[in-house]
Order: sequence, then C-alpha cells, then structure tokens
Amino acid sequence: MATKTSSIKDRLKALLVRLKELQGDPRYIAMGMAIGVFVSVTPTIPFHTVIALALAFIFRGSKPAAAIGVWFANPVTIPVFYIGSFKVGTLILNKPIAFDVKLESISELMTLGLDVTIAMIVGGAILGILPAIIAYILTYHIMTRVREKAKSRKQALKTEDR
Repeated sequence: MATKTSSIKDRLKALLVRLKELQGDPRYIAMGMAIGVFVSVTPTIPFHTVIALALAFIFRGSKPAAAIGVWFANPVTIPVFYIGSFKVGTLILNKPIAFDVKLESISELMTLGLDVTIAMIVGGAILGILPAIIAYILTYHIMTRVREKAKSRKQALKTEDR
C-alpha cells in the first residue's frame, strides 16, 4: 500500500515539476491547464488531447499545459465522470433514458445511441466547469509563485555578482 501512495506522490511531484518548467505568462499557462482539465471531464476520451490542444489554440492557452491537464482523467476517475455526465445530461435535457447505470456497464452506456451521447456531452461540459475553474486558480497561483521565486533568485545572483 505504501508503494501506491508513494507512486501517487511521485506522480504529483513530477506533474508539479513539469508545470513549473512551462514557459509563458501564468495566465497563459493557467488557461491551458483549465482547458485540459475541462476536456478531461467530458466523455471524449479517445480525443481528449486533440480537443484540448485545439481549444488551447482557439482560446490562446498553453498547449503543453492543456495536454498535462487532460491527465486529470485517469482509469479511476473516468467511470465516475462518464456516469456523472450521463446523469447530469439527462437531468438538464429533461430526457429520462431508461438505463441502469453501473460502473461495469460503461460500454453498454456508449452503445445506447445519439440521445445518450448528447446527454453525456452536455453533462460532461457542465461537470467540467468547476474543476476547470479550480485548475485555473491553482495553476495561476502556482505559476505566479514560481515566477516570483525565480525573479528573486535572479536578483539575488545579480546582487552577489556586484
């Protein structure tokens, strides 16, 4: 069990290192991350990265940050996102679709047709808003702090050289 916790910590540290190495203004990077996280919640898994990169281009966000943001979706969260998308979408569209939603029936859910697909896309878009906003705020604060620390180090080195 300690190995899995260590692995999660290692992955988070690696993600943070990659994030810190990204170039650009904190708002630019935060926009890309928010786009990636938003897309990761939608039921478009085979196209997450492509969609996130296209949206990052359109909305002028960091493309590498968008690609990192889609990693928010993973084998553990995807079933939850898909089922949540289905339930929220059918509620919003007021289209009750007779289907017993269970974690082991994602493939059955995807074969139910256009109504289900539309419901899932609408639901996923709604569910993706809050995580995207949180991702933007967190990324912006992290990147602002990283930039400030780098600037302070640079100025300290200049002062030492004199």
